[in-house]
Amino acid sequence: MLGGYLHYGLLVALAIALLVAAATDWRRRQIDNWLNLAIVVGAPFYWWASGLSLWPGVAIQLGVGVAAFAVFAAFFALKWMGGGDVKLLTALALWIELEWFLKLLIMMALVGGVLTLVLGAWHIARRQRDKLAIPYGVAIAIAGLWVIGTHYLPAAQATLVG
Repeated sequence: MLGGYLHYGLLVALAIALLVAAATDWRRRQIDNWLNLAIVVGAPFYWWASGLSLWPGVAIQLGVGVAAFAVFAAFFALKWMGGGDVKLLTALALWIELEWFLKLLIMMALVGGVLTLVLGAWHIARRQRDKLAIPYGVAIAIAGLWVIGTHYLPAAQATLVG
């Protein structure tokens, strides 16, 4: 029973961390390293609370994290993505199983596209085209919250009840 509460509590902590990441990225266009590190440090506790096996479970999560970092670090090198966004996505890859991480990326792209259109129109209307900076951490956070809400929390609630 304690594992169910811990599992649920860790997911709530991740959701709060995503809200903080979105808020700081919106305000300062920056996602703090301490926040990304806290998400990374929480992942092994989440694996344990979820009953994830070392092989292949944890190994797959680590592989997804390494692959995410490699892909998004390349995007950073091409100046397509900010460093905080790369670290946030890599940290999330340690928590979210591969199938749902891919869904997170699709949702992130959709939300990020809408966010770009809205902020782009706002900057054009205010004649500040040069100052356009998209806080993509907001899109990442929304996509992460969507995954937590649609996939992980129902499982945690079933564990607590059953």
